[in-house]
Amino acid sequence: MGRVIRRRALTSLAALTAIVVGLGPGGCAAGPAASAPVWHGATPGPTSRATGTATPEPPAGVEVRLAFAGDVHFTGRTLRLLDDPETAFGAIAPTLRDADVTLLNLETAVTDRGTPQPKTYHFRAPKTAFAALRAAGVDAVSIANNHILDYGRQGLSDTLDAAREARYPVFGAGRDTDAAYAPWLTTVRGLRIAVLGMSQVHDLAGSWRATDTRSGVAMAFDPARAAAAVRSAREQADLVIVFMHWGVEGNSCPSGEMRTFARRLSEAGADIVVGAHAHTLLAGGWLGQTYVHYGLGNFLWYGSSHSTDSGVLTLTVRDRAVVDRRFVPATVSGNGQPVPVTGVGKQRILDKLATAQRCTGLAAQRLS
Repeated sequence: MGRVIRRRALTSLAALTAIVVGLGPGGCAAGPAASAPVWHGATPGPTSRATGTATPEPPAGVEVRLAFAGDVHFTGRTLRLLDDPETAFGAIAPTLRDADVTLLNLETAVTDRGTPQPKTYHFRAPKTAFAALRAAGVDAVSIANNHILDYGRQGLSDTLDAAREARYPVFGAGRDTDAAYAPWLTTVRGLRIAVLGMSQVHDLAGSWRATDTRSGVAMAFDPARAAAAVRSAREQADLVIVFMHWGVEGNSCPSGEMRTFARRLSEAGADIVVGAHAHTLLAGGWLGQTYVHYGLGNFLWYGSSHSTDSGVLTLTVRDRAVVDRRFVPATVSGNGQPVPVTGVGKQRILDKLATAQRCTGLAAQRLS
């Protein structure tokens, strides 16, 4: 019961924080100057490795459990799951709830309007998607992906409005550049957490990117802007997470482009970098002091794909460091829900991840 109460409290705080950070009056995006958080009880602390400026001391010895999952949408066979949003995620929901903060990628516009863009696949979902996410224990979602503008800027605007109406935190896209690159901010047991979302998918990236005068996605193709966003988040939080949309579809090894950008994020001050998009599982490890997991695969998925292997990555953080990592294997079932697996199926996925780790270029253990 205590865990449920804590998660509900966190969700309420997270929703309020997202509204303050990402959206201004009337649903308009608020820039960093207007949304700078006030942290109560902070005292001068060590120097940020990214900026050289003084940062508040994170609470010593506090452990926070984080959970991450991959791509989710509600279309095709998964649309019918919203007939009962409370049960939409099925048997995997307890795993999602059993963490202090749970994040995933919402791979769809939340709209019933807009014009389909010139691309092959188009995903959209009704507003009840946010109710399903909240019921499953998902605290916030990245919308920095190659489907959030499937129905144009009307679809993105409707998504932002629906999130605001539901008081549900989204990050990684917005009504202008500042809003798109703004972090979602939350605090767990005194640990201040900032979460950014960015996309490194090339399709339509030029027309979908956010600008000072146009809504869109926070793109990795402006590396200076991306690094600046991480450094800004570093000044506001004890723990900085970047949720990426990247990878080569069907490839369980990271591309050179992914590895280069992961290093840039690490150098800018990111503590954790996770991603999805490749429709298959990739692996993780340490890049210096930064924990990187290159790909979480599909999670709640509408149809066929390169792989039905899925799961939930859980990380335990203490003093900004990942001190424990676990992966709960699952498989995408016939109705699109991810179902935890045991026995031979579980071991097969864990072995697959162990093999994939060899091509990441990441260390299997954190250097102290």
